[in-house]
Amino acid sequence: MAPLPQQPRTPDDSPEDYVGLDADAAERRARDRGWPRVRRLAPDAVITMEFMPGRLNLAVRNGEVVRCWHG
Repeated sequence: MAPLPQQPRTPDDSPEDYVGLDADAAERRARDRGWPRVRRLAPDAVITMEFMPGRLNLAVRNGEVVRCWHG
């Protein structure tokens, strides 16, 4: 049996820390803290609900993060 693929490491980081930040600054911070994937979305964007370890989602309105979550 083949070994299971290794999942990306999720940094020990609180999504609440990103709310209120400028979107560019939040993305830089996430990458500096080790997030391999950062996704920007409109707050009302229609998205699929698949969970991706190692991804940080930023809901951005007028250049500011209004919501943030893992996966």
